[in-house]
Amino acid sequence: MSKLGKTNAAFKLIEEGDKILVGLSGGKDSLTMIHAMKEQQRRAPFEFEFIAVTVGYGMGENFDALAKHCEENGIKHLIRDTKTYELAKEKIRKNSSFCSFFSRMRRGYLYSVAQELGCNKVALGHHMDDAAESFFMNFIYNGQLRSLAPKYTAANGLVVIRPLIQMRERQLRAFVVDNNIEAIGDEACPAMRFDVKMPHARENTKKMLSKMELEFPQLFTSLNAAFKNISVDSFFMQED
Repeated sequence: MSKLGKTNAAFKLIEEGDKILVGLSGGKDSLTMIHAMKEQQRRAPFEFEFIAVTVGYGMGENFDALAKHCEENGIKHLIRDTKTYELAKEKIRKNSSFCSFFSRMRRGYLYSVAQELGCNKVALGHHMDDAAESFFMNFIYNGQLRSLAPKYTAANGLVVIRPLIQMRERQLRAFVVDNNIEAIGDEACPAMRFDVKMPHARENTKKMLSKMELEFPQLFTSLNAAFKNISVDSFFMQED
């Protein structure tokens, strides 16, 4: 909560009067986030509200346990069923990448629900490991210096925030384990039902960062600092 508070203060993520949609997949990251948001409500010197929203892909998922968990902890929760799985059969070619398709569809549904509910912000559960992986994936595979912003405004006017962006993935994993919270894992991944190429870029990047951290234990601390200390004029900027 100390780290969450500092992140919030630095980037002004959660503010007075906000109505926030929190994407809840049921994984360790989003489960940690809803509990952190609930505690933030109790601690913050201002009022805001949030609702957890789970997007179903139309694969016959059972979210009963997730709904019960939210009810028991006094967290507003909405499940939005979609036909993403059926659409994917038509849109995704054999042996093609699928992650970006499901990600785009899920994000689109979250935005739509947020607008329906009158929310002004959408909270996503990305953490520091996600930001580091995205940075190196963009650097190595796309030739871009790009990562995950703590806060940005989408084209539709919604403000997207990432309250856990300065947390390590292992902290979030420890939270659900220490509190005996049942998290949804890779078994819910739509890829398990498709004959598609498993994404290798992120897995390779994870392994690379793991090796680097063994040699440079302060790697993620340095990356966190570097993402806030960017010298744009030191790169190869072309004149207009």
